[in-house]
Amino acid sequence: MSVEEIEQRLEGLRIEHRDLDCAIIALSEAVLADQLQLARLKKRKLRLRDEISVLESSLIPDDIA
Repeated sequence: MSVEEIEQRLEGLRIEHRDLDCAIIALSEAVLADQLQLARLKKRKLRLRDEISVLESSLIPDDIA
């Protein structure tokens, strides 16, 4: 992937991560929150965070000191 493609992918993942955060908050505030759905959203959010970290680290050049 090119740097531009990685940056575009990162932007999309960050947006999805923020959206999931909002969905998790809304669902957890519900009177009868679906705990299974809440757990799935949290797990998806963690996977996104991991993918974001991997892509961000791929943008950092390797320097041999």
